[in-house]
Amino acid sequence: MVEWITSDGLTDYRAAEAWMEARAAGIAAGTASECIWLVEHPPLYTAGTSAKPADLTDPDRFAVYPTKRGGQYTYHGPGQRVAYVMLDVAARGRDVRCFVRQLEDWVIATLDEFNLRGEIRSGRVGVWIARPDKPHLPDGSPAEDKIAAIGIRLRKWVSFHGLSINVEPDLSHFDGIVPCGISDYGVTSLVDMGLPVTMADVDVILRRTFEETFGPLA
Repeated sequence: MVEWITSDGLTDYRAAEAWMEARAAGIAAGTASECIWLVEHPPLYTAGTSAKPADLTDPDRFAVYPTKRGGQYTYHGPGQRVAYVMLDVAARGRDVRCFVRQLEDWVIATLDEFNLRGEIRSGRVGVWIARPDKPHLPDGSPAEDKIAAIGIRLRKWVSFHGLSINVEPDLSHFDGIVPCGISDYGVTSLVDMGLPVTMADVDVILRRTFEETFGPLA
């Protein structure tokens, strides 16, 4: 069984990292169950293993946390649902690409419950929303905004870190970084898209769509 934990208030980032690492070690040792941990963080930036210093455009705005997850710079803050996934990828097929695609599908299925079409793009990490209401980009391609970020790490075939979905964060807080190294596109949220959605609404859907996407252990 996958244990679900939802933390109230704002969770310290380093404390969250330490907790995830301990839980992942327990899963690998067979002494702890898989876990999905839903949190919100105070405003901060995280730097993944591929982060480029030039993409931190306002280094004094919020605390910056180097982290060993994959990816580049990401913002976390109030109004954003962070879902940390501590899952046994070995028991789920030992296919990292498939696992990442399942995370993407999980987000897309969640957005679909709110009648919002999320999409993935080759070469662009995360989940994207087409914005036909916005002007085309300088190269003539349609405008798109990022609504969810994904970045994981594996240790002994157990995942930690995870994904974040913008429910109602302060979108101006993303201005201090080039999110995931991609400067041509913007960011959006469920509320920014005109949906009167609460964090509790998202949590209910996340749990249901997780079971539909991942299913039980093999």
